[in-house]
Amino acid sequence: MTVGVEPLSPRRKWQAITVATLILVPGYWALLAGLVAAADSGSSAAAPHPVAALALGLAVVPFVFVVLAFMTGHPGAPGAVLRAMGLSLLVAVLVSAFAGDGVSGIVAGVGAGGIVALRRDEPHTWQARALGVAVAVLYTFVLVRVVGALALLPAPVFPLTAIGFADHLAEWRAERES
Repeated sequence: MTVGVEPLSPRRKWQAITVATLILVPGYWALLAGLVAAADSGSSAAAPHPVAALALGLAVVPFVFVVLAFMTGHPGAPGAVLRAMGLSLLVAVLVSAFAGDGVSGIVAGVGAGGIVALRRDEPHTWQARALGVAVAVLYTFVLVRVVGALALLPAPVFPLTAIGFADHLAEWRAERES
């Protein structure tokens, strides 16, 4: 925790997570539309242009990190947003290549960026947050294979919510130990 900075209230954290998730959803749908349009060789006239859809989705994602960093009062918000963007892109590409689907990659990338962008107070650790995001990615990976297209609906809710739950578990564990 930074000296002289009030602890982040759970209410404020969940407000930031909610607003960031609401911003993520249209970007997520644009990314999915771009990925589907790019994979579809027999493109129809109704399909979006893959590059335009991907560009729109990628343009929205940084605003998710801006909201997380600035709404939570991150002490180094501009740098955190830049680090979140870079880490998000790297993780999304690696996980998408490994998992073989774009949805798991998007969840992993947004989660990785969210770990960096969301302000971290005393009991919160990046390890707990990373574990929460890993569980969300694994859950998404399984859902995509078991449920299919229905798994696409709740996926944008998973990464940032997992970080919030990981923080709450860390707070609960710290209270229990003291």
